[in-house]
Amino acid sequence: MISSNDFKTGVTIEVDGDVYTIVEFQHVKPGKGAAFVRTKLKNVRTGGVVERKFNAGEKVPRAHVERREMQYLYKDGEHYVVMDNENYEQMSLTADQIGDQVKWLKENMNLGVLFFGSDVIGVDIPNSVQLAVVATEPGVKGDTATGGTKPATLETGAIVQVPFFVNEGDVLIIDTRTGSYVQRA
Repeated sequence: MISSNDFKTGVTIEVDGDVYTIVEFQHVKPGKGAAFVRTKLKNVRTGGVVERKFNAGEKVPRAHVERREMQYLYKDGEHYVVMDNENYEQMSLTADQIGDQVKWLKENMNLGVLFFGSDVIGVDIPNSVQLAVVATEPGVKGDTATGGTKPATLETGAIVQVPFFVNEGDVLIIDTRTGSYVQRA
């Protein structure tokens, strides 16, 4: 159990049977009435954000989320097969369990798989990945001066906006948090 007075950003708690991460919190002491804690909570499974008030000193169960290092091996139909780096056990994840990060998955990539009990509740992928461009329109001499962008399809199927000088076959570094081009590798 954790007291609402001890809330910190990033702490995971259980509320109404779901796991939430504290995104923001504020201790409020109104002129009249009892003090309380106003929070913004992010549902770890769905990604939805809710606002909730807790009485000062209210006890809430802490959610023990375990993070295991795993390696993405391959896609098998609708499932993504990953292997635990410690005991080499393989397991299948669905696209729903991985979330929007699925478009950045590359074979042999290391991931952090988040477990709550025995349930997979999320996947942490690296902040940047190196991916090759498989399709884009060729750059034209002089286009670099305009500072414009064009769409490029990467080896994982993701489409990102890249500068005009990027060509097919180039390996790019992509920021997975924003989905944007960083630089050529």
